[in-house]
Amino acid sequence: MAGSPHTPHTEAPPAVVDVLVVDDQELYLSVARFVVGSTPGFRVAGEATSGEDAVTQAATVRPGLVLMDINLPGISGIEATRRLVAAHPGTVVLLMSTYPASDLPQDARTSGARAYVHKEDLAPDVLVAVMTGELPPGF
Repeated sequence: MAGSPHTPHTEAPPAVVDVLVVDDQELYLSVARFVVGSTPGFRVAGEATSGEDAVTQAATVRPGLVLMDINLPGISGIEATRRLVAAHPGTVVLLMSTYPASDLPQDARTSGARAYVHKEDLAPDVLVAVMTGELPPGF
């Protein structure tokens, strides 16, 4: 029955979500690699250390999810998110920082990112929730 709540989705989620990790600090890149590697159905497909590199890598890697630090050398993670989402509208971006959400620049909310999470809160359940749309925006 069309429109029934029991109608199965016709589009299956990808078997594996390719993740692009963007951060200029090696320590946090290691943490993010560990979290992604510990999450069933997710894998690190690429890494970038600047906003420009993130935009370039996204064109090559075609990630389903980008973990984007806000403060990056060159263009900010916010500007990189704008460019990335404009070029690849299906890509989900999760902005991350060490700032409380209340201290984020106003343009973080309009960057095209699906959500914001404090770096300390990145965990496997957050990755799953952002991809399923169950993670509140956080900003």
